[in-house]
Parts: sequence; structure tokens; C-alpha cells
Amino acid sequence: MTTVEQTPKPSRSPWQLFYGAGHRLRYAYYQRRGRRLPRPVISVGNLHWGGGGKTPLVASLAAHLRDMDLAVAVLSRGYKRKGRGVQVVSHGDGPLLGPSLAGDEPVLLAGEVRGVSLLVGEDRYEAGIHALERLDPEPQIFLLDDGFSHLRLRRDLDLLAFPSSDPFAGGRLFPGGRLREPLSSASRAHGVLLTGSSGDPQAGKRLAEALNPFGFRGQGFSSAVEVDRAELSPGRDLPSGARVVLVSAIARPELFLASAQEAGFEVVDELRFPDHHDYPERSRERIREVWSQSGADAVLTTSKDRVKLLGKLSLPMAQLPIRAVPETAFWSWFEGEVARLLAMDF
Repeated sequence: MTTVEQTPKPSRSPWQLFYGAGHRLRYAYYQRRGRRLPRPVISVGNLHWGGGGKTPLVASLAAHLRDMDLAVAVLSRGYKRKGRGVQVVSHGDGPLLGPSLAGDEPVLLAGEVRGVSLLVGEDRYEAGIHALERLDPEPQIFLLDDGFSHLRLRRDLDLLAFPSSDPFAGGRLFPGGRLREPLSSASRAHGVLLTGSSGDPQAGKRLAEALNPFGFRGQGFSSAVEVDRAELSPGRDLPSGARVVLVSAIARPELFLASAQEAGFEVVDELRFPDHHDYPERSRERIREVWSQSGADAVLTTSKDRVKLLGKLSLPMAQLPIRAVPETAFWSWFEGEVARLLAMDF
């Protein structure tokens, strides 16, 4: 693990240089061919392979834009979904599709952020056009979930999330490292956020300074994490101190474990599945076996996992919701950027 104070130097290995050059060529290609929607587009993404805190951040931004009295549409790829083409996941009043057709994160967002439309589609431009033609009210602004690498659609504000537990992913690209794009790609971003930080007001500034050698010239901010009450069912919370079996299929399960322990739960056992696991019957049977042997009060999952397990396990199951809480300075900057975008001629 690295910290903001341990910025990796640019790699000089032949493979890393070759892979980085490939990313630059891809960016140049889409600079000429990328399409633009007739409304402002804000993208949230990261340079890591998973686990950057994007989804809670998208939820926070979508709710903030809604509270600015804007008609917002979130556009998502719907990773690992079985559906095809553009599909409306929510008109703003909860999910219309399950995780198998829409993807787990879009269903989670549709359930958490009311008053915001959500669509999935491999081509986010086509999804945006579909939203403009079919939704009422017509979207005034688009928010891309995990959109930094989706260069087929031009964006007007790019935000990058860097997890505080491993901000630079070792500084090396796949397959030798945990980066899917080189750190130099941060030069395309307007703002960066250190997610899961402790609330240090200087943490975001240090992140921005650490990325300066890689060409980044935007603003840096910190974004803390808040753990909400664990919910067994609407209106019924799981009390702190309860004995739990943790079940998760996320990129960084160790962070979920830490959050559960910080919330005061006694973790008696834990099952970790691959990120975006769809929980077939054999996995559910494994959960039942561990539960029956544990003596726990409940199975505790992430919100993303609960949408896939709900109705499929006859066990007391609670979710531990995680919220992103960007620092106050970020919201002042963000609202100024949104005002700038809305004043542009599209």
C-alpha cells in the first residue's frame, strides 16, 4: 500500500511505457471521434481496477445536483449485466430492473438516490440520447458512473477518485500493477478526490500536489466515509455489538471488515467473493452453511451485495450503508463548475 506522501515515480519498464503509449493513442483517437451530448456531462471515475469509492461518490453528487433543482440522469455501463442495449433502470422512484438485467451498482444507486433518473447502456452517448427523447422531465445534466475511460462520449467535467488506502495502486499498469490507466491520465481530470480519507482538510491538496509531476493541474479535495445504521429491514436496525457473518463481493473487502468493526459489530466469520459476484445457488448454500455454524445474529453485507441477495436467503440479513462525504470546499468548487457548465452553449 502507498500513501499520498509516497508518490511513485513514472515507470521506465518497456512494457509499462508500451502500455502507456497505447492509452495515449486511444485518447488521441477518441479526441477526434468522441461524440457530445447537447447537455453538460460530468464524469466520475478512477485509474484503478475497482474499489476506488466511485459509487458512493456518484450517489452523493447525484443527490446534490438534485437538491440544486436540476433534472439529473445517471448513465452507467451496467457492468456484468445480462441485459443489452439501453435500458431505463429508474425514473427516480426506485429500481425498475433487478441486478441481473441492470447490474448491481445501478440498482443500488436507483434505490439510494430518489428523484434521479438512471439508465444503463454500453454506449453512454446512445443512453443519453435515449434519456433526452424518452424522459420527462428532460435531463438538464448527465452524470457518468465510472466514466473516465469511456472516451466515446465527451465530458465537460472529469472527476477522479483515489482511495486513501492505496491512492496510486503501486504506480504500475496491468498486468504488473493495479492501474488500468497510467497516472499521467490524471492530466485530463479537472478535480481529484481522496476517498475514504479521515477528514484532513489538507489531504486533497497533498493528493493534487503528488499528481503534479504527472501533468495534473486541477483541484484536489478529500472525501470522508460515513457508515449509516445497519438495517435488517425498514425501520428495524441491527444493534451495535451484534454478532455477524460478513458477506461481500467487492474489490476491497478489507475496508468493509474495518467499517463493520468500527461500527461495533462482532465479526465471527467472513465470506469474501470476487467483485460483482452474482451469488449462484452454490454460493448461497455456502453462506447458509457458515451461518448455521457461526451462532451469529445476522448476515451483514454491503448495500451492493444486498440487492443481489435480497429474497434469495431466508436468513436475518442486514446491510451496512456507506456514504461519501466530500469536504465543504469541494461543494463550493463543484457548484461553481456546474454553474459554468449550465451557462455554456450546447
